Amino acid sequence: MPAAELGLLIIRGGAFFLGVGIVGWTLVSAIKTFVLPRGVNVWLTRVVFGGIGRLFRFRAARTQSYEAQDRVMALFAPLTWVMMPLVILTLVLAGYALVYWAMDMRPLYEAFKLSGSSLLTLGYASEDTVWFKLAEFSEAMLGLILAALLIAYLPSMYAAFSKRETAVALLASYAGSPPTAQEMIARSHRIGRLDSLDELWSLWSVWFAEVEESHTSLAPLAFFRSPQPQRSWVTAAGAVLDGASLYLAVMERPFNARAALCIRTGYLAPRHVAQFFNIDFDANPNPDDPISVSQTEFEAVCEALTAQGVPLKADREQAWRDFAGWRVNYDTALVRLAAMTMAPYAPWSSDRSVLANE
Repeated sequence: MPAAELGLLIIRGGAFFLGVGIVGWTLVSAIKTFVLPRGVNVWLTRVVFGGIGRLFRFRAARTQSYEAQDRVMALFAPLTWVMMPLVILTLVLAGYALVYWAMDMRPLYEAFKLSGSSLLTLGYASEDTVWFKLAEFSEAMLGLILAALLIAYLPSMYAAFSKRETAVALLASYAGSPPTAQEMIARSHRIGRLDSLDELWSLWSVWFAEVEESHTSLAPLAFFRSPQPQRSWVTAAGAVLDGASLYLAVMERPFNARAALCIRTGYLAPRHVAQFFNIDFDANPNPDDPISVSQTEFEAVCEALTAQGVPLKADREQAWRDFAGWRVNYDTALVRLAAMTMAPYAPWSSDRSVLANE
């Protein structure tokens, strides 16, 4: 075989296998992103969200107020999620265009038209040969499957978003806005319903489990912002975790198993979400490791609760050690998730998210 023909055959074979590789890799990425019921960090999704996210953060950084930043960032996740199908379909189109070009060595523009016609089932370009028909039909079927998959995916995402935000909105009646552990305990004491916090711990234990599942299998949900600018799923989670930790550490009441289980479920959720997004944190902290909340801040909250008549334990040093021992389990993951999502101001979470850059 002449060298020129051999070189041409190698080029055609390389283009064919490159095209098949692009289509296969894109299909696997789409399945991992939209279908696989577990958190898988997909390179394609990460690149698209990371690239567009940098543009949005740059634009948000040029605004003067948090409300303006929130309006900018509110478009980030929905717009990026609309872009994902376009990126996936474009890669499939490009991959099949290389396959068609390799099969016939036609001008690349003609291969592009054939690929686009097959993928979008327009039918204005076609070749009446067995191999071309097989390729065209496979691309058309793949295009329909991907379109149906992406359309069916949105209701699942918004159902999970709605469930998440319902609990966040209801928390305001317990913990104020922005939500704080101090207000949660003080308000419950004022209305004589400290026992009603048991219902809250149980409700949020379920909420944490649902968020852990949905925000890793449906990762873009982490960036969908609350309807109200002052609310955030991250700061709400922090307020509930701190509320349960304070309740167990300082309240002059019997040990509450529901609060302890809420913390256990609760600190696993931000950890797993943070792990999915490659956020560093210590998975096995010691109870006496430093946390972002100082003992002075803790003492100030205790004094404020005492002033409102809330019965607290006498041994404040032990109470601090107990609180810090609970908080250390979720401290870093919570604070860095607040930074990642540009959460609104809330004490003991987003107000110290500068730690995310350390």
